[in-house]
Amino acid sequence: MDRRVLFASLILFAGGATGVGVALFAFVGIDDTSIDTEIVWETEPVEGDDGTGAVIASMEGDSVVLQSTVADGERAVRATTVGEGVAWTTPLSALAVGDRGGDETDDPAGISELTSGTLGGDPVVAFTTDSGSLVVLDAADGAERFVVETDAPGGLQPAIGDLTGNGESELAATGADGTVLVVDGDGDRLFETDLGESVDRRPLIVEPTDSTPTDDADLGGLAVATERDGNYTVHLLDERGETRWTTTPAVTPLSWNAADTRNGPILALGGANGNLETIETEDGSLRYEIGLQDRPVSVGDASPGQVFVGGVGSVWAVDLLDGEVSWKQQYGGQTRVNPPGVGDVDGDGTVAPVAVNRDGDTLVMSRTGEALTRGGVGSAVVYAGPLFADVTDDGSDEVIVVTEDGRIIALSR
Repeated sequence: MDRRVLFASLILFAGGATGVGVALFAFVGIDDTSIDTEIVWETEPVEGDDGTGAVIASMEGDSVVLQSTVADGERAVRATTVGEGVAWTTPLSALAVGDRGGDETDDPAGISELTSGTLGGDPVVAFTTDSGSLVVLDAADGAERFVVETDAPGGLQPAIGDLTGNGESELAATGADGTVLVVDGDGDRLFETDLGESVDRRPLIVEPTDSTPTDDADLGGLAVATERDGNYTVHLLDERGETRWTTTPAVTPLSWNAADTRNGPILALGGANGNLETIETEDGSLRYEIGLQDRPVSVGDASPGQVFVGGVGSVWAVDLLDGEVSWKQQYGGQTRVNPPGVGDVDGDGTVAPVAVNRDGDTLVMSRTGEALTRGGVGSAVVYAGPLFADVTDDGSDEVIVVTEDGRIIALSR
């Protein structure tokens, strides 16, 4: 039997939950003809970053990896130009933020995972501090763009996106106490509201599918997941901060992402029970729920028509419209796979899914799940999904892996 493609029928269920699907899918085995990766660039470790907060920003043809670090005993943000070296480092003491003190153990003040994007046409990096500051730096040089103070405890990754559909991006941040703040590209407050319940997940900006939406299916919004007594509620707020709808997800969402489909945008939630749930942003109704395994799964990036999900030893491509599992790829035994990403690794203008597991084993796949490239970063622990940048100037993306000790490693086919 050809071990590369095995067809199997998988009955998927989750305790009788409504909408849990049954799927027929292709199991795609590792192909012995896949190409091994090689490490083409690597940095030294850096204190203060376990890899999960690193992001990529592009500026004038160059890409930089942005990390939260500790420099001279205090928290800082550092930018490293891919293939080269450190471009700039900005410590919190250089910024007009509130209380920067550490906790009783004298650890440096904490900040959230970073978010990169564009505000007013300029590449930026944004984060929140534990003390409640929303900070935006210019990605080009690390200079402070603006700081907005809130009365809420911070530490949650903010979101950048076009909330209103006017072609300009806004910035959304949530406090752990349920405070929601949205500002424009200049840092001016568009709205601030209090949802009255705790928040422990990053907010998601769902961009409108049309600048002049004709019905609710075209509308975007700001998705926030709140928690009370172990029960989660998903809220979708409009551009004025008014609640458009709320819903109670069937899964306990450990991860989530937003994606576009031809039937309108959805929210994809990775559950603690191993189920993937998708919610219509039009009205908060369930599109589908499907069981993938009996252990937690992590929602990664989406490409046209599919969302990629990581679990223990497996990666799935799930159809965004009906929840059919297009394919399942297994690698790395029983090691957890981080949220998969997508990048143009062939330089042909199309994206391919890429997965990295906790042992640093990487796998580049085709849209049909075929293994194209596999490799690893050596002896390292990796908690983050892959990043992408053209390190070798060959017109295709290299896979960027940031390890637990803050090393940045670029892998090429």
